[in-house]
Amino acid sequence: MKISVQSIGLTPHAPLEDHIEKKLNKLENYYDKIIETNVFLKVENKSDKENKTVEIILGVPGDDIVVKKTTSSFEESLDQCAEVAKKLLIKKKELAS
Repeated sequence: MKISVQSIGLTPHAPLEDHIEKKLNKLENYYDKIIETNVFLKVENKSDKENKTVEIILGVPGDDIVVKKTTSSFEESLDQCAEVAKKLLIKKKELAS
């Protein structure tokens, strides 16, 4: 699975990129037909504490899966996105079989 990370208005540090790869590679355990994954990191309204948005677009046959979460850290946003994506992938796999 190809993972591409795009950040708007910031440069992700290496531990964050490692965290993204580790979390998203696990999604293949739930659905092995993921073609590509696009991750968008964005800092929303600067004065708000919960301003770190992660959007994940999973390219899968049929409809792409899009998950977006905003929390106080990119790691937390990513974890929440990965959890929702996992549930959606499991549901997609069950419907396909």
